[in-house]
Amino acid sequence: MAPIVRIENLTKHYATGFQALKGVSLDIEEGEILALLGPNGAGKTTMISIVCGIVTPSGGRVTVAGHDVVKDFRRTREIIGLVPQELTLDAFETVSNTVAFSRGLHGKKPDPALIEQILRELSLWDKKDTMLRHLSGGMRRRVLIAKALSYEPKVLFLDEPTAGVDVTLRKEMWQLVERLRATGVTIILTTHYIEEAEEIADRIGVINKGEILLVEDKAALMKKLGRKQLTVELAEPLSAVPEALSGFRLQLGNGGQSLVYDYDTAGERTGITGLLAAMAEQGLRLKDVSTEQSSLEDIFVELVGAEK
Repeated sequence: MAPIVRIENLTKHYATGFQALKGVSLDIEEGEILALLGPNGAGKTTMISIVCGIVTPSGGRVTVAGHDVVKDFRRTREIIGLVPQELTLDAFETVSNTVAFSRGLHGKKPDPALIEQILRELSLWDKKDTMLRHLSGGMRRRVLIAKALSYEPKVLFLDEPTAGVDVTLRKEMWQLVERLRATGVTIILTTHYIEEAEEIADRIGVINKGEILLVEDKAALMKKLGRKQLTVELAEPLSAVPEALSGFRLQLGNGGQSLVYDYDTAGERTGITGLLAAMAEQGLRLKDVSTEQSSLEDIFVELVGAEK
């Protein structure tokens, strides 16, 4: 099956000479949740804006469900939903009118039952007659999502959807994303909250300086690039790592009360057995042993840091 979104060698140059995208290529499969991570200025929003028909590319091609986003603009806009970063709403309009208008703007017939369902799912039903200027920032962000869902898109872009909202709303949004995916909607999420990607994404993409560094299945990425750390708590503190243990590249931690050992989970041998045997030979008494898996944030920082 062809990907629902295909991005091929996409470039974007601005009049200032800044190149926001440098030959980006990316396939997004129907029904998946793809999290796109990258620092500020990495090119995330530019890429999304081109796919959604807001920004014109300098080069390359983008298709959505087989339709070119430039040549078949009207058709692709019927398929794509966008929740932008900016809270751009008519302050003097009500919640329900704003959402219903968005549906009509995309050529859909009125469907009050659907609008009610969306507002209820987003905990906005009791605010349906409230003017937008009276809503909190978190509530206005919910309205942006409701607007995008009102015309039943097949592909939904969420550009920093939980920026500036509280933890409770963030978790509610994650649940909503899961429900949307269950109905077959393809979701592309950009976020600064790496725990969001770790929680809900099927695949992780990392972009930096206008280039895609990798796109990988989340579990495979964690297995391939993840590291584990063994921490050995000592019964008596050390002032330095014994010379006999130097081959293990240990670090002293907690004021000499622990030895920290990094190892590769994908390696043939972890070296832990040899380390513990060597420690016993040195007469070191162990108080406790624990392991910790590197997080997606650790991997992200390592990838982006390597590009600097």
